[in-house]
Amino acid sequence: MSTPKVFEKEYEFLCILWENEPIKSTALAKLCKERLNWVKGATYTVIKRLVERGVIRHENTYVSSLVSKEDVRLSEFDALLAHRFDGSIPAFLSTFSRKQQLSDEQVQEIMAIINRGGEKS
Repeated sequence: MSTPKVFEKEYEFLCILWENEPIKSTALAKLCKERLNWVKGATYTVIKRLVERGVIRHENTYVSSLVSKEDVRLSEFDALLAHRFDGSIPAFLSTFSRKQQLSDEQVQEIMAIINRGGEKS
């Protein structure tokens, strides 16, 4: 099953959820008010939308995720790679390295990840 699309504000909401899950929806609404300046209704609307898309679960007043942060990141990266770089990781890395100055330590870390086949330690 592929990870459903998560939009920017939904991602911010999910970051709060991932840090605190499982959490009662009322407590989650309070955190969203504090961190995102959302009214209670906005939080419940996002909960409803994410439940409908299979991203989170809302049962017995508790909210928990059905997808991980890593799943969402991978899905977003796959979409970016496909749509902007024609699926080419070398094209992505070439563009990234021209824009972002990498330290020797970062280059070594990236090389180590590549040598391990993509697994970060």
